[in-house]
Amino acid sequence: MVDPLTEAKSSRGGVTNPYHRTEHCDNMHGYRCDKEVGILGIDISKDHLVTSEGRVYENNKKGYEEILKVKLNTIVVEPTGAYSIKPCQYFKEKGIKILQVSPNILWKEKDLRGKKTDFYDAQKLINMANKAKEYNYNPLKELVTLYVFLKDLEAKYKNRVKRALFLVSDEEKISKEMLEEFSKGNFKIQLYNLEYTKIVLEEIEVLSKALLETSEKIKEVEKMIQLQSENHVLLTIPGIGKLSSGIIIGIVGDIKRFPNPESFVAYCGLDPIVERSGKATVSKGISKKGNKYLRSLFYFLAEMNYSRNPTLLEFYENHKEKLKGKKLYTALARKLARIIWSVWYNNKPYEPK
Repeated sequence: MVDPLTEAKSSRGGVTNPYHRTEHCDNMHGYRCDKEVGILGIDISKDHLVTSEGRVYENNKKGYEEILKVKLNTIVVEPTGAYSIKPCQYFKEKGIKILQVSPNILWKEKDLRGKKTDFYDAQKLINMANKAKEYNYNPLKELVTLYVFLKDLEAKYKNRVKRALFLVSDEEKISKEMLEEFSKGNFKIQLYNLEYTKIVLEEIEVLSKALLETSEKIKEVEKMIQLQSENHVLLTIPGIGKLSSGIIIGIVGDIKRFPNPESFVAYCGLDPIVERSGKATVSKGISKKGNKYLRSLFYFLAEMNYSRNPTLLEFYENHKEKLKGKKLYTALARKLARIIWSVWYNNKPYEPK
């Protein structure tokens, strides 16, 4: 819904109020200057959509319908996670072209202008329309997000069951068969008869049911992810299966946003931290500032499957005397990230050098 307090008169001299409506085109991108092309910059938050015209709408269907009353064919936004997916998809299905500006690009522009308000951000989005990429919904991304959530949930349930079991028994190993019995209230193990035993057994029963259901759902989601990644070029890399490639594709999205392998390695948090002072060079491991799921996945694949990949195997043989344990497998994971980038970015099947 439009808030009348957020709209003011037009001014040729520029913006003087944070929510001051302006029609000037100075230094604007061609999209903005062409009056026949209806383009709107929108800064998206959980509750509101602030437009480059200085109007504020609710981030819901009512607000979207109000915006549709404006004659436009292009909207420029900054991706803000779940808050931007719904409006972007809604407007796209209404025939409006959606452009997304990278948050990094917008942040640099903010530093240049020295201003930070929702309205200024919405205006800057229009100026950077030529640097934006068209929005495309990726169903695989939602599947991978669900998969990661379920895996985290599964780990929490497992740890909680182990804790509860330790309180009432000396049993350490937990099998699927045991969980199935626990979920039915059958405890065919030796138990301590303590004051809290009855309460803890009820907890184990509830957790066992939840854990079994979560594990089954994970299997279903895994199959869906595998179907989405069939025939992808990443499958030509030895040691990369359908599930692994699907997870990588779902998390990364468009590999073209990484212009070189170094940028992709940094996104995975596998880039090394090196400090230099004079002639001294000190290595402090990896940054760990990137995507933790990709980092963990690449480490796992490098550790388990390096022998299946000729490039990784050669790297392993050449460095196994210098690097030991986790340092070696971290280096292999970084090498794998470079291989994945090269194969995917160039869209050419893997070939060992």
